[in-house]
Amino acid sequence: MTYAIAEAAHRSGLSIDTLRYYERIELIDPPARDSGGRRAYSDADLAWLSFLTKLRTTGMPIKLMREYARLRHQGPVTAGPRKRILQKHREDVRTRIADLRVCLEVLDYKINNYECLVESQRVQEASA
Repeated sequence: MTYAIAEAAHRSGLSIDTLRYYERIELIDPPARDSGGRRAYSDADLAWLSFLTKLRTTGMPIKLMREYARLRHQGPVTAGPRKRILQKHREDVRTRIADLRVCLEVLDYKINNYECLVESQRVQEASA
């Protein structure tokens, strides 16, 4: 199945401009063209876009994503370097998750503190 750029954007959650940008910086291959010369994205293109979106969501820099995409084009011979990129990124993601957990604990503490203050004020107002 193929998808016009608007449908590919909708299905991928990316904007049309982002799809064109990814094509321009060679994160994605230029998609096939339909009989009218319009971009026609495949399911495989959408799967790759989904993976790229996950990499971006987890904070991988575009430069590293481009390196990964470049290696991907070279085929199975680059499996080792691609694996190392993902392993390093996984460690970065784990560190970020740990940092976010600490931040979440602080937020939970502060929210609980404010809940106690609000309840205390409510009790004071009710007894006045």
